Amino acid sequence: MLLAYRMAMESPLVEAEGVDAMEFGELSDKYGVSGVPHTAINLGANHVVGAAPEDMLVAEIKKALEN
Repeated sequence: MLLAYRMAMESPLVEAEGVDAMEFGELSDKYGVSGVPHTAINLGANHVVGAAPEDMLVAEIKKALEN
């Protein structure tokens, strides 16, 4: 999640929000949270589960933008 926040601080095109999956179960269900951290990209168009290196997260963001 920290990486997503850093990206959001660097670009006005990126937004990042952190949510406690246990406290907001309905939201967790909506995005299919199966592990923490769970990064939803473009409202669920793609996602990354677990801590991911920057290059992996960027690759998944690019995939989401292609679709």
